[in-house]
Amino acid sequence: MTGAAGLVGQGVALACQRSPQVAHLTALVRRPGSLKGVGSERVVPDFLRIDEQRDGLADFNACFYCAGAPPVGTAEAEYRRVTLDTTLAVARAWAAVNPDGYFLYVSGAGAHPQSRVMPLRIKGEIELALRAMPVRTVVLRPGGVRPVSGTGTRHAALKPLYWGGAPLMKLAGALVPSLVTSNLAVGQAMIALAGREHPPATVECADINRIAAGRRDPAA
Repeated sequence: MTGAAGLVGQGVALACQRSPQVAHLTALVRRPGSLKGVGSERVVPDFLRIDEQRDGLADFNACFYCAGAPPVGTAEAEYRRVTLDTTLAVARAWAAVNPDGYFLYVSGAGAHPQSRVMPLRIKGEIELALRAMPVRTVVLRPGGVRPVSGTGTRHAALKPLYWGGAPLMKLAGALVPSLVTSNLAVGQAMIALAGREHPPATVECADINRIAAGRRDPAA
């Protein structure tokens, strides 16, 4: 996985730690110490040059891509570098040595390459690029992501928002699951999707919650 130290990644790592379906978890990190006692780490100082280390990415069933730049306060050039260029570099290197694997990417609700909102537009662009790869790709589009106990954001500017809004987000997630999920639910859904022979290409927020809870698709 990538993004183990981020808000979403912490929940995904926790889900992996708790799941009997996950035999081993390796986190790609820029510096050691990002993964807290859940699995192993592989240090990659420059993700844009990860192809030089791609042999070390072999023999994995799935890649859970949870890394990204915060949509608030990040300049467009930096957001594009982190969200599109870096993601695609990792995806291509991983796919080259795991052609039968699953690449699961955490995008965002409303992502579209023609969006007028910069973060949603760039996320839409990376979604298109990932779908063109010769591996099974699943895009998850959570809305608001609530951190479960023991997890949280690293960004100081966002901490008051999550702290003050936590009760409201929890209530909203219960009442309107199409708008809010938890970082743990994202991880639980990713694990379940990686175990399917034919997972959907795109999973919206309500379906993330449904899959995480183990509920069947009502249309199935």
